[in-house]
Amino acid sequence: MPLIKSISGIRGTIGGKAGEGLSPLEVIKFTSAFAAFIAESKSKCKVVVGRDARISGDMVNRLVCGTLMSMGIDVVDIGLTTTPTAEIAVIELKAQGGIIITASHNPRNWNALKLLNARGEFLTNQEAADFLKIAEKGDLTYAEVNNLGLYSVNDTLIDLHIEKILKLPLIDTEAIKKARFNITIDCVNSTGGIALPRLLKALGVAEINELYCVPDGKFPHNPEPLPENLGALAESVVKNKSHVGFVVDPDVDRLAIVCEDGEMFGEEYTLVSVADYVLSQTPGNTVSNLSSTSALRDITGKYGHKYFTSAVGEVNVVEVMKNNQAVIGGEGNGGVIFPPLHYGRDALAGIALFLSHLAKSKCSCSTLRAKYPDYFISKNKIEAGTDVDIYEILNQIKEKYKSHPVNTSDGVRIDIENGWVHLRRSNTEPIIRIYAESDSMIKAETLAKKLLDDIRELINSNSSDD
Repeated sequence: MPLIKSISGIRGTIGGKAGEGLSPLEVIKFTSAFAAFIAESKSKCKVVVGRDARISGDMVNRLVCGTLMSMGIDVVDIGLTTTPTAEIAVIELKAQGGIIITASHNPRNWNALKLLNARGEFLTNQEAADFLKIAEKGDLTYAEVNNLGLYSVNDTLIDLHIEKILKLPLIDTEAIKKARFNITIDCVNSTGGIALPRLLKALGVAEINELYCVPDGKFPHNPEPLPENLGALAESVVKNKSHVGFVVDPDVDRLAIVCEDGEMFGEEYTLVSVADYVLSQTPGNTVSNLSSTSALRDITGKYGHKYFTSAVGEVNVVEVMKNNQAVIGGEGNGGVIFPPLHYGRDALAGIALFLSHLAKSKCSCSTLRAKYPDYFISKNKIEAGTDVDIYEILNQIKEKYKSHPVNTSDGVRIDIENGWVHLRRSNTEPIIRIYAESDSMIKAETLAKKLLDDIRELINSNSSDD
């Protein structure tokens, strides 16, 4: 599997021949380039390094830390941690950058380098382009022996992260304690197993039932928090008579929720419900990406504020949030970004805000979900062969549907009556994603199928022309 280089980092599979996937040579190459990139702004630099619990993490961590030191960079190794914790750590430790070793929702044979700038945020498009230029040029100078970077360990950052969450004015720990919540969690045997129990205890949750909370990287199911992967959690929520169930991905920046009856709250509605709570307490605008549900638009309008869309990708959402003074934002994959804490998707902050909302609403999780407008999204994908010109395919789709409102800021999004369809090349996998939303699942699936058929027809037609 070839490397995927994007604003989401450097991602690939572990193992195989050199030059294929995320080999040790590639780890060293891109870590060296990142060190050179951040060192351009300061003579002596510090970088935070953290990782999720996947099996290859320790090996990659050693390569990353050693390479940074060889470039004269001081390393603060924060060990097994979450992506949002690492983002906060960069700011708190006044580092010039950060590397999070995680492939997020990808299977166990994947890993990645997620790169952070001095603001504790993912590299902007321009920063990523500059970094990749250094990597491809390969003209790097390593430090002399007296100038090697220093190595230190700091394992206090998850606790600091939780302390910061508890200090947020919108987190109502008294209401949470009074609710006497019984909660079941699925942490897919990664670092959520460290962070979530600590957070829930600090919030005053009465009973915590732990499912897959051993951080050994042995994912018990596909780690992406989608309904088809959450059967065990749903069953456990009902068995434990829990008020709610929470599941996070391996690096804890995505949050999905299961209601007390075992039904899915819907990953699209994680952000919607949290935004509803935030907007009820704080006036302001909201942002989500083009592939996220229109329910956030509706909720924002209910409070008389403006909703904005961005291209897919955390860095793009953050840019639009800053430009429009958004008080809450994120992505429909369960990613909540709450600026008073930091500009990054944060499942821990999402849990604390959601529990404050649930406690204050004095209703069940399923009743809370029923308060929001019902939209249905059909999420599909097509494997993109190396000989397929995806951009040409998308251009042809845009031309075919030019009579409809079309947004081309990120792939092609076509708005239709009672819904939309969004086609784009994935930032993290070699696939074309096709998301369609409407006011019924049948309509959404019909719309998605129509576009899937269009894409297949264009791929076949273009291949025949060759």
